Amino acid sequence: MDLTRTLAPDVPAAPHSASGERADLHDLSGLAPPARPARRWLPRRVVATPAAYEHPHGRRIMARVEAQGIEVERLRGNRLTGVRGATDRETYARAKATLAIVVSPPSRRRLQPIAPSADWRVDLAEGCPAHCQYCYLAGSLSGPPVTRVYADLDDILAGLAPYAGTAKRRPGEGTTFEASCYTDPLALEHLTGSWQRAVEFFGAWDEAVQLRWTTKFADVAPFAGLPHTGRTRVRFSVNCLPVTTRFEGGTARLEDRLDALRLLALAGYPVGLTIAPIMPVPDWPGHYGHLLDEVARVTEGVPGLDLTAELITHRFTPGSKDVLLGWYPRTRLEMDESTRDRKHGRFGAVKYVYPQAEMARLRAWFEQELARRLPACRILYWT
Repeated sequence: MDLTRTLAPDVPAAPHSASGERADLHDLSGLAPPARPARRWLPRRVVATPAAYEHPHGRRIMARVEAQGIEVERLRGNRLTGVRGATDRETYARAKATLAIVVSPPSRRRLQPIAPSADWRVDLAEGCPAHCQYCYLAGSLSGPPVTRVYADLDDILAGLAPYAGTAKRRPGEGTTFEASCYTDPLALEHLTGSWQRAVEFFGAWDEAVQLRWTTKFADVAPFAGLPHTGRTRVRFSVNCLPVTTRFEGGTARLEDRLDALRLLALAGYPVGLTIAPIMPVPDWPGHYGHLLDEVARVTEGVPGLDLTAELITHRFTPGSKDVLLGWYPRTRLEMDESTRDRKHGRFGAVKYVYPQAEMARLRAWFEQELARRLPACRILYWT
């Protein structure tokens, strides 16, 4: 596919409705809630490797960063330096305040299956500036948690063509590509523009394919007018208020995420809920019931609503627990191995999940209440 033809300049087009017809932005503005000022991360330090300068998208990212008054430091080599501090806490603080513009490693260009979310994982970035105390990246990525964005985006997207039609976990959605496995797209989009270009790319791709990404942020206005043609499903990572307010630092408020879901649904996007990590906090049925009622409220009256739910319970590994306690030594996140069941993954990795009876109780409640409160919502999986 010719990227110069499929990726238009940064000029918003009128959105498409679920039927594929172009919608009027003025109509959406009357139905969507008023926008709040976006919560945007601005790194204290931005570095770029020499290789990143060789790619047009790398230079586009640098221009966006500099337009926001942030200097881009050109590294002497392609290895990141100057991140580690005298202590683990200092290293964490430095890394979380750093954005690195780099070229993706060759291993990332060979896509891997990513069940149960999608057929294939495609990475446009790695790392996240949020401060979630249960962070799933802890123990999954090596080294300090620097956020890396990939300058070779055009090559990454052009390399997806051979994967179309190779696997279809959900045949009705075509071949699915997950683009938020190791990052939060909306946390970085104002700095990179990468996911906007990806949405445009998939919108122009004449195949049965779907781009998928999930976020805890709400800055979706630039996406409402893109020609997505229904080939991007945006899911919002949501939780009950005790979890959201206590453990999800640096993210958008829950109500803002739900307003953003409504805005994209009105713009014809397939949307979704990633309810994660589900935790049996005190009075959890009441708190999660309130969450589902709020989703029902914001999706009311959306024509052609295409809504899914992915239900993910809290789990941790010995390695992730050690990393998280190093990052958040005063966390109140429950990670008591004695109250959990010990499971082994495909390659022998140990993880701790809720006991079987607790899992069954949680699952039965969510399946029943989603069907009752959100009958149009399809559950994709429980884990």
